Amino acid sequence: MTKLTLGTHPYLLGFEQLERLVERSAKTGNDGYPPYNIEQTSDTSYRITLAVAGFGDDDLSITVEDSQLVIRGRQTDDSEGRVFLHRGIAARQFQKSFVLADGVEVGAARIENGLLHVDLNRAVPDRIIQKIEISKG
Repeated sequence: MTKLTLGTHPYLLGFEQLERLVERSAKTGNDGYPPYNIEQTSDTSYRITLAVAGFGDDDLSITVEDSQLVIRGRQTDDSEGRVFLHRGIAARQFQKSFVLADGVEVGAARIENGLLHVDLNRAVPDRIIQKIEISKG
C-alpha cells in the first residue's frame, strides 16, 4: 500500500509548499523557552505573547522570513566582576518560529511587564467565483 502525503493526494493540487512548511516547522525543535501563548483576539486577528523578562528592546528581533515569523532574543552576559551566591536567571538566547498562512500579516509588537506581544491580522479574501467556458470540438 502506498502512503499518500499531503502533496501527493490526488484531490489536493498545488499544496506541496504547505507540506514543506509543516516539515520545516517540525524540525525547528522549539524547546519550550521562552514560554508563550497564542490567542485569537477576533475572527481575523491573533496575538502571540512570549514571556521575555530580562530582555530589552535591543535584545529582541522580529522578522518574517519565507512565510515564517521568527522571534529571536539575545541577552548579553553582564556578570563579569560579579559574585553570585545563586544564579537562577541565566543570560540565554532563543529563537521561536511560527509558520504564517497566506494572508496573515504581522501588525504591532510591544513589550509590557516582561511580556512581548505580537499582533497578527488575517485579511479576509474576496470570494471569487470563476466560470469556465467549455469549448466545442
